[in-house]
Amino acid sequence: MSIIFDPADRGASQNAAQGHVAQGGAVQNGAVQEIPASVRNAVELNPTSGTQGSAASSGNQPDAPAAPTWRYEVNTPEEFQKFVQLSSQGAVIFALYALHSPSSLQMLEGVQKLVDSAAGSMICAAVDVTKLPEAAQAFGVSGVPAGVAVLAGRPAPIYTGPVSAEDLGDVLSQVLQLAAQYQLPGGFDPVVPDDEKPLPPLHAEAVAALDRGDLEGARAAYRKAITENPGDKEAKLGLEQVELLSRVKDLDMATERVAAAADPMNIEAAFNVADLDLVGGHVEDAYNRLLRLFSAVGPDDKARVRERLVQLFDVVGASDPRTVKARAALTMALF
Repeated sequence: MSIIFDPADRGASQNAAQGHVAQGGAVQNGAVQEIPASVRNAVELNPTSGTQGSAASSGNQPDAPAAPTWRYEVNTPEEFQKFVQLSSQGAVIFALYALHSPSSLQMLEGVQKLVDSAAGSMICAAVDVTKLPEAAQAFGVSGVPAGVAVLAGRPAPIYTGPVSAEDLGDVLSQVLQLAAQYQLPGGFDPVVPDDEKPLPPLHAEAVAALDRGDLEGARAAYRKAITENPGDKEAKLGLEQVELLSRVKDLDMATERVAAAADPMNIEAAFNVADLDLVGGHVEDAYNRLLRLFSAVGPDDKARVRERLVQLFDVVGASDPRTVKARAALTMALF
């Protein structure tokens, strides 16, 4: 299995690719040629070697640190362009997937293992096309699974549909060999786990306020963070969590359940029980209660129930399987 790639005129091709990404259009391959015969005997990638193998051998040591990974999540057009630009340093492997496609998730896992075995010579840029359809459009991809290697801004498709682990390893080895020929050695840093990243000052202030039970102080810190950076998703999530805690702090579960059972159309009671269920870890119960309520109320109240559901989705997380299922149910109920 071989790829078609021509990283000639690296600077010009990178500028062109970035321009197409910014516009959301298809990235142009320009003049292409078959991969040179001189690089067909590329180095072998092994998903169980290097750091992965070390992790496996230390499986009986529960305190051993997790093996490093070079898989990065790409969620916004700005992040997409950032990783295209990083291809001037080394190979960036864009793995396009969707949660509803098991084969794309399997391919993503395969790409990640091989990239991790390269230990920084390349990186895996994982793109959920349902969240960032612009990425699929930029590469001219119409479905998943799909993979695109980018070197110096020049893209080359490496798979469209499932391929064997052997073929995938072969083509990524060729990508590495090409990167070496064009003096793009990589040297990428692994992903820093979230629990090792220092909190931004305002986030730390909010967490400290929550630790001492000061909901108003936490709310003020998160709001200030959002004012300073309207795109701060973590601050928005933190604020949603603070609002949830504020709503439930004076509620009595037994009283609210009685009120909700006595009148299934009591929106406030349903909201309160759903909030309490969520705080107690009963996520599906909270979602199902509000989904039933959404179907039962009149048109004037549907927007209100939908807004509360979306708030709970944000608190739990958009990628959580329970949220994905509930959001799909809500979408179906809208039509």
